[in-house]
Amino acid sequence: MYQALYRKWRPRSFDEVVGQEHITRTLARQVADGRLSHAYLFTGTRGTGKTTCAKILARAVNCEHPVNGSPCNECPACRGIENGSILDVLELDAASNNKVDDIRAILEEAVYTPATVKKRVYIVDEVHMLSAQAFNALLQILEEPPEHLMFILATTELNKVPATIKSRCQQFAFKRIHAEQLAGRLDYVARREGIDLTAEGAALIARLADGGLRDGLSLLDQCSAVGEGPVDEERVLSTLGLAGNIETAALLEDAANGDVAAALERLGRLYAGGKEMSALAGELSALLRDLLVRRTAPRTGGALLSGGFDDATLKRLSGRFDLPRLVQMLTLVQRTAADLARSANRRTDMELCLVTLCDPTLDGSTAGLTARIARLEQGMGPVQTAAPAPVREEPVPSRTPQGRPARDDDPPPWAEEPVRETAPAPRPEDRPKAAAPAPESEPVRAAPAAPAAGKWPGWPAFRDRLKGVMSMADFVFLGNSAMAVGSFDGKGLTIWAVNDGVRMMLDKKSVLQPVEDLARKLTGGPVRVEVRTGRAPAEAAPSVPAADGPLDALDAFLAENPGNVTVE
Repeated sequence: MYQALYRKWRPRSFDEVVGQEHITRTLARQVADGRLSHAYLFTGTRGTGKTTCAKILARAVNCEHPVNGSPCNECPACRGIENGSILDVLELDAASNNKVDDIRAILEEAVYTPATVKKRVYIVDEVHMLSAQAFNALLQILEEPPEHLMFILATTELNKVPATIKSRCQQFAFKRIHAEQLAGRLDYVARREGIDLTAEGAALIARLADGGLRDGLSLLDQCSAVGEGPVDEERVLSTLGLAGNIETAALLEDAANGDVAAALERLGRLYAGGKEMSALAGELSALLRDLLVRRTAPRTGGALLSGGFDDATLKRLSGRFDLPRLVQMLTLVQRTAADLARSANRRTDMELCLVTLCDPTLDGSTAGLTARIARLEQGMGPVQTAAPAPVREEPVPSRTPQGRPARDDDPPPWAEEPVRETAPAPRPEDRPKAAAPAPESEPVRAAPAAPAAGKWPGWPAFRDRLKGVMSMADFVFLGNSAMAVGSFDGKGLTIWAVNDGVRMMLDKKSVLQPVEDLARKLTGGPVRVEVRTGRAPAEAAPSVPAADGPLDALDAFLAENPGNVTVE
């Protein structure tokens, strides 16, 4: 008769348990030294070895010839406990025996000494299912148990176990088995069973098992029974019904392309085919999570993937989204999935979610705003919020900066870094030129008067120097003359915001501190910086001397028409 792989390959000694060395070493040492407790509490998720270690411990404490704390599995006690012929070791399922009468029946038997072995052992699985009265009855025997009695309690929900029970037990927390360890055990079992399991197939099954060895062996058993051929990624996906995730990946690709029509058509086909909207939201959430893990932890995040999507799909989609966009999309899908449970029309809610995924400008949340700002930063470059200013043409000097005559082997002048208008660095030889009068055909704009003449460069030049000092998310408001203008009175710098919303975005430490530091550096003394809502005084209107280069269109308009501009 065929036996399931997870039953056939259940570990029989502590050395065979995978991924729980921190527990098996302690238990084996306690058995070898004879320092056993009367009650143990094993906690952890499903399939991590709680019941297996409980059975091994029950055999080890009664084994006639233990080997380094593990049972020999050859003596009559080990064989009798393993085949169930020795009734002094009893396994109880608390999910179906959770009444107080069931526990009282155990207490009546517990007072008697074991008939054939040294200790009477009770293994209570899913102990959190016991009723309050049953816990109270169990507590009575746990307080002062006989020397021949041992309880091993196992649970997946530790929070439901009373503190009075936990305080009387030695507690061991079983962790999820690492994907690499789980894949190694699957490969070991497959070789012993004659199953052609590829490394990619083992890694995929290990990720799908979610840290549970029993789940992994069950999946391997299912995939190996399909037919001839190796158990690879494609076979695992088709056998487990995960090939439909390709449609989910295609749906996310439509969102990356901004194709709302294609996304809605694909959703309509899935809905007509009987696809549940909650299941689709869960698959989208799992895919976005995998992309986020792959983006943030490209080297070590392989073990954290859900396993529902192949590497080719993840590699193709990972380059389509940046990190803020992934966070925004995952937040939106998670919020939609949570609202579907109480939705009157789940299809409509899912369609709204897809439309927002395709067009991120429709998302008014903080995550959506952050994603759009990050997209602007990528398009503008790391230190600029607009197109680069034109480069000033410089005449080729006849002498080098060191004062010697130029030679033929000197580097050409264009090899030097060009001087941009955003942050001019005047040279001694340029000073007479800057003082030259402008042509009569074009009036010269007068620089704004400032008490600290020669030190305060004016608001446009000051603002441009902040580009490389603060983050682009903060500079996007400060660098727009229609949103904010600064005025300096010799002691304090006032930033005038167009409305309260802009003022709130500017009135924070990440903006004020760089402004204050730069103002102190330029003026040579302490400068008070504050943000106000309203129009800037006339002398604060952005204007620079004509020798510094042309203004942008908005700054020029404000400078020439200071009384005709009204900001609402």
